[in-house]
Amino acid sequence: MKARIKWVEGRTFVGESGSGHNVVLGTAVGPEGRTPGPSPMELVLIGTGGCSAFDVVHILEKGREAVEDCFVEIDADRADQDPKVFTRIHMHFVVKGRGLATHKVERAIALSIEKYCSASAMLAKTATITHDFEVIDTTAAAVS
Repeated sequence: MKARIKWVEGRTFVGESGSGHNVVLGTAVGPEGRTPGPSPMELVLIGTGGCSAFDVVHILEKGREAVEDCFVEIDADRADQDPKVFTRIHMHFVVKGRGLATHKVERAIALSIEKYCSASAMLAKTATITHDFEVIDTTAAAVS
């Protein structure tokens, strides 16, 4: 796996993945009072959520669950001292589908966080990672 990060100006950078995808990142405040993109640490959280959500959907689909949507809301704290690593990460999963088995969703999330997600495995070295979830049954909505 490879990546390339190029300095643009100020505290703005463009990251390019080995597969050719680009993302603007930075911490400099622009003329509108916004940053040019997510900070590197925000990207770490986004990557962790993406890694785990990918696993959850994959596991549920392999189990023939009728998953229709999955998202993860993440809340995290960082240390006050440099290198300001993550110390606490809470992941709230929302999984939607027709007649999803709650125990299978719970198992898929646990497998992701505890076994398959490389990002959460790395972050667990410095952070306490917790999670919860909700399952939304869309069966009634499909009938209406």
